Amino acid sequence: MSKLSFDGRVAIVTGAGRGIGRAYALLLADRGASVVVNDLGGSIDGVGSDAGPASDVVAEIVGAGGAAIENTSDVADVGGAQALVELAVERFGRIDILINNAGIVRWAGLPEADADNLASTLAVHVGGSFNTTRAAWPHMVEQSYGRIVMTGSTGMFGLPTNLSYAAAKAAVIGLTRSINTAGAKHDILINVIAPAAFTRMAGGPAGDLEAQMPPELVAPMVAFLAHEDCPVSGEIYTAGAGRFARIFIASTPGYVSSSSTPTIEDVAEHWATINDETGYSVPKDLMEWSASFMTHLA
Repeated sequence: MSKLSFDGRVAIVTGAGRGIGRAYALLLADRGASVVVNDLGGSIDGVGSDAGPASDVVAEIVGAGGAAIENTSDVADVGGAQALVELAVERFGRIDILINNAGIVRWAGLPEADADNLASTLAVHVGGSFNTTRAAWPHMVEQSYGRIVMTGSTGMFGLPTNLSYAAAKAAVIGLTRSINTAGAKHDILINVIAPAAFTRMAGGPAGDLEAQMPPELVAPMVAFLAHEDCPVSGEIYTAGAGRFARIFIASTPGYVSSSSTPTIEDVAEHWATINDETGYSVPKDLMEWSASFMTHLA
């Protein structure tokens, strides 16, 4: 297989000053992309700012012969996201790739996780991803091309103290699936990465896993999803420690009641059938799910 290149492509990577985002930016630049390295430079819980991380990554890229510029806009702010996209277009002439990686984590579960905890987390993960995508969208539509990678997390499966983070990451999937329905006709593909790597946001001591799960082992999957050869849209993938896999949302065939007035007891009696995963389907969108779910109707 020929080496996949990003020559001539322009990429924005948010949260690219450290960790996983840095790995994405370095790989894309190494393969020929011009990269806008965005990072507010705050703490893992979203406090403060520092231009140093983004500047350092740009210096690495330029020092290796690549093309990059830094940006410290807050993507949770509509104006900040717009300014980020405008910078990319002004300096490099276009925007082909958007990797929404910026995020925060405020560890807490109920009842400690309050409304502010939830709102601030949603603002960065969901609001930030929405803001940048909305700002980049007209440019991608105009050029009939775009690749967007959202950042989800296996954290959405749940932990006792990641309530707001899990909620935000699950919301990103819904955001992605909805945007996907509008992108295909413009050759705009959008997918979700659920990275498995130990960074400062992972929390807790990592031990030997830290060496086995560096951010660099996530980057190849993200780069492929950002490449023109990517064959899918609206999907969820995970990568880390040398493993690459798909995560999907499926529906069981379930149970169809023969009565026009099914009861609670009908549900209880057929619980095993409702949960039987044999013959499950993976709908591409709401309309496909609806068509499958309602096949028993006249």
